[in-house]
Formats: sequence, structure tokens, C-alpha cells
Amino acid sequence: MESTAAPPSQRILAGILFMCGAGLLFPIMSGFAKFLGESGYSSLQVSWARAFGHIVFMLAFFVPRFGLRMLKTRRPLIQLLRSAMLFGSNATNFFAITFIPLAKTASISLMAPLLVVPLARLILGERTTAARMAALCTGFVGVLIIIRPGTELFHWASLFAVASALGYAIYQVLTRRIAGIDPPETSTIYSSVVGGFGMFLVLPFVWRTPESLRDILYFCSLGVIGALGHYLVAQALTNAPANIIAPFQYMQLIGSVAVGYFFFGDFPDFLTWIGAAIIVASGLYIGWSQTRKAGDSPATSCRVG
Repeated sequence: MESTAAPPSQRILAGILFMCGAGLLFPIMSGFAKFLGESGYSSLQVSWARAFGHIVFMLAFFVPRFGLRMLKTRRPLIQLLRSAMLFGSNATNFFAITFIPLAKTASISLMAPLLVVPLARLILGERTTAARMAALCTGFVGVLIIIRPGTELFHWASLFAVASALGYAIYQVLTRRIAGIDPPETSTIYSSVVGGFGMFLVLPFVWRTPESLRDILYFCSLGVIGALGHYLVAQALTNAPANIIAPFQYMQLIGSVAVGYFFFGDFPDFLTWIGAAIIVASGLYIGWSQTRKAGDSPATSCRVG
């Protein structure tokens, strides 16, 4: 019987396209969040909509396939901590983009894969090399070039983008820790539990009823776009080795530049491009060095909204 499986080259191309698609979806989601933030909605309310919509979409997608047993976790405390880190990362990111351009926050968020290196050593006991630590320090220089502390171009909201990157890096490390213990679909659902349900305690104090159909559509789209983005990343990893598709995660930076320019009239200045290039180069080196050691670099290091 003739095999119907796609040739490896076609699967790799599909993986690359899936990752590029995710890199374009997440900036659109951030663009909607920026519209809502600039319209006066709390970043907590925006983040809740992102998390709750994600849960609803994923339950509708996964439960018919796996049943309610997928909600059972063997490590509930780690899952809740993961979820809290992801919610904190999204909330601080959505707050930051209310005040600074999307491309700038996206560039700063690229430091998350770099922060995974020391955090994995601290939390998981993973050893690293002097070269990787040097790449981490180099990437941090790129962040300083973008933020420019001590100058008149510095904006305090940049610190929230840094906090977002740190929260996401911790989320990644905890995701590594839970891998192999809980199924991926279980971890995907639990990643938004704190934001989707825990925020019900805070939501009455920050809630503002959407004032237009446009705002309602933006709120509803956040979770759907975010969930689709995560699905595309999963499909990318299914079709191609992580070390091949990992560099294409930086399509998210290009997407952020495009959304920022066409919808908000923002375009990165020269130093922002330089800083972003330094961070990308540092991240690619760390991914390459991990590939040499383990065969694949973890594509989970990409910033997914």
C-alpha cells in the first residue's frame, strides 16, 4: 500500500509556515489589546478576556477528543503556578503596550528565551556554559539599548515589558518541569486557569462594560487568536524539528512592527533595531548551542502571547 505521508521536506515547510503564522497572529492580538488599553479598559480586564476566551476555545476543541479526563493533573500546584506566571506576563505586557510601541515591547520580550538559561539552572538544575552566559549578558545589553535608562527616551512602562519577559521565562521553565507528567492538552488548559477564573475575584473592581461593537469584538477575539496561535505553534513542532523552526519565532517581531506601523503609526528607531538584532543574535546562539548538545533547541522559548 502506498504511503500517504507527506515527504519530510514538505512537513518541514509546513512547520515553518505554521510558526510564521503564529508569529503574525500574536501581534494582531497585541494590537487589539493595545486598542482596548488606549480606550481606557484596565489591562487586568483585557488579560482576563484573553485567558477566559482561551479556556472556552480550548475546551470546545479538546473535550470532544479527550473527554473530561484531560482536566485531571498530577501536579496541580505547579500547573497553577505556571498559570499565574503566564497571566502575570500577559497582564504586564498588555499594560506596557498601552504606553509604548508594539515593536518595542516585542523586542524586549525576546529576552525571555535568554532568561530561561539561568532560571533553568536555578529551578531545574540544568547546567549551562560560560558561552551561553556570555550570550545572555550580550542580549541584556541589547535590552538596555532598547530601553535606554537614564535618557529622556526612557519610558517607565518598559520595565513592565521586562517583567513580562521574566514571568514568561519562569512559565517556560515550569512547563519543562511538568512535561512528561501531564499531557500537553492538560497543560494547555491549565495555563489560563488563574487568569480565566481567578480574576473573577478582581474583575468587579476593574470592570468596564464595552461601549461599542468594535470593543466587544476585540475582547472576544483575544482568546480565540491566542488559542489559535498556540495551536499553530503545536502544529509547527509536530511537523518539523524544533531547532529548524525556532529561528522563525522572530517573525513575531516583524509582525509587531507591521501592526504598530499600519494601525498606530509607530516605527522603531535605529537603536531599537540594533538592540533587537543583538537580542535575536544572542537567542539564536543559545538555541544553536543547545542543538549541538541535545539535538533540538526548545522552541517553547518563543514568546507566545
